[in-house]
Amino acid sequence: MCMTDPIADMLTRIRNANTARHNTLVFPASKIKAEIAALLAQQGYISAFKIMKEGVQGTIAIKLKFKDGRPAIRGLKRISTPGRRVYVGAGEIQPVLSGTGSAILSTNRGILTDMEAREAKVGGEVLCHIW
Repeated sequence: MCMTDPIADMLTRIRNANTARHNTLVFPASKIKAEIAALLAQQGYISAFKIMKEGVQGTIAIKLKFKDGRPAIRGLKRISTPGRRVYVGAGEIQPVLSGTGSAILSTNRGILTDMEAREAKVGGEVLCHIW
């Protein structure tokens, strides 16, 4: 089976595990998925993640975070897709839900949140929104 959008697959797996109230989930690893998982942990949306080197590709295990029985991640939305890339300049980066959420961007300085990209004055491809 050929997967055309691995980032959307990762986000869908997180969304589904969140809805089903699973504590952990596992998906195939890649460098960009590992960087996104690191940002999610840094922003407090997940408790922890671990990259496991097994087989050719390896996997990433994520431990979801719940506050008072409710998921810390209330929503995830893929913005840029393989068929429709969405790029923004440094001055065009909009806050997600008036600053309560985060946008994850792929920039020339790596994977950054919208706040980090604004501080660094860099634009890039908007991968997803999370709130």
